[in-house]
Amino acid sequence: MTSDTKTIFDILTDEESTIDWNRLLTEILVAFDCSTGSIHTLDRRRDSQLLHLKAYQGIPELLLPKMTVIPIGKGMAGVAAERKRPVQICNLQTDKSGVARPSAKETKVQGSITVPLMLNGQLYGTLGIAKSVSYEFTAKEEKTLMEIGEAISRKIVS
Repeated sequence: MTSDTKTIFDILTDEESTIDWNRLLTEILVAFDCSTGSIHTLDRRRDSQLLHLKAYQGIPELLLPKMTVIPIGKGMAGVAAERKRPVQICNLQTDKSGVARPSAKETKVQGSITVPLMLNGQLYGTLGIAKSVSYEFTAKEEKTLMEIGEAISRKIVS
């Protein structure tokens, strides 16, 4: 992390306003020195097992149709949601794990992580961020992202 996460938690604990998804994502990207990110929420009304795009930054327009709705278990967001734990790839451009979809390479990012948005054992969505350089997120960064995810989930519930 390159900066304080206080602004992120201030946004998420502000009871007076609805969530500004784009502002929130921008603050997260700044705090973690990332260029690309997305927030997906789980469509809980229909129990459809689909993640819906709420905010994004740095995603090429040609990828948006593939990212608008993601099934649980597909791509980094879907796998993080399915496993209910973070999924990390040090270099998306050279990864051969099969977790990321092949089209993800079109983002031109390398170090990436997606965390599930969890609260009391329930899944509410995913948060994915990435850097333009090869990078492995630290245990502390992963823990902070999970805490942010929990705070986002609280905001979704309210």
